[in-house]
Amino acid sequence: MSEAVKPNNDNAETWYSSWFDTPYYHILYKDRNYREAQVFMDNLTHYLNLPEKAKVLDLACGKGRHAIYLNQLGFDVVGADLSENSIAEANKNANSTLHFVVHDKREPFDEKFDAIFNLFTSFGYFEHREDDVKTLLAIKESLSEYGFAVIDFMNSLQVIDNLIPEEIKEVDGITFHIKRFVQDGFIIKQIDFEDKGEKFHFTEKVRAYTLEDFQEMMGEAGIYLLDTFGDYKLKKFHKNTSERLIMIFK
Repeated sequence: MSEAVKPNNDNAETWYSSWFDTPYYHILYKDRNYREAQVFMDNLTHYLNLPEKAKVLDLACGKGRHAIYLNQLGFDVVGADLSENSIAEANKNANSTLHFVVHDKREPFDEKFDAIFNLFTSFGYFEHREDDVKTLLAIKESLSEYGFAVIDFMNSLQVIDNLIPEEIKEVDGITFHIKRFVQDGFIIKQIDFEDKGEKFHFTEKVRAYTLEDFQEMMGEAGIYLLDTFGDYKLKKFHKNTSERLIMIFK
């Protein structure tokens, strides 16, 4: 993994490309629940009734934890992400039916997929809404005739209602100072810490889209929303209480 850089990360257009490309992103989030992610993939692929050896795209795959597990389930998987460092790490797990590519999700793929998964709130990063519509169009264009797409997003209303304004989290000897707030339609997380005598500042900025916002964008993109779920066990979505907003569309 490449050495961390100290970017001036206040440019909203590029916060994701600098933050996701540092080792500190993976340190901060190292305690994510892998078993929960696997249960979600089990439930999702069962619900979609994907054929054996189906072609699956994990869009914004990070270091590939979902893609690797989907491949273990027997699917032909491509993991795509903008972060070169994450793709380099993910590529250590590549095989004849598991490939990883650096890719901008606003661009469609030449090949068609039976399923496209955009997981763990990997949507709504862009400064301009039209880029998110462009992403939806790219997903639609990359689906096979009988393919399905899934966006696993946060439930913004529930997140805002339960927002913790300030938090200190120590991981691997690094003390992360985290501030959260809502501004201009975005849920913003500011992350400050020090390592090896150097100070770092990063920002996460995700648009607080609701189900209604997605329905509007999908309408513009000519997409059909087929179903919504509120958690990784695929329970019914309740806009005020559900943890997740999981949308199945084509």
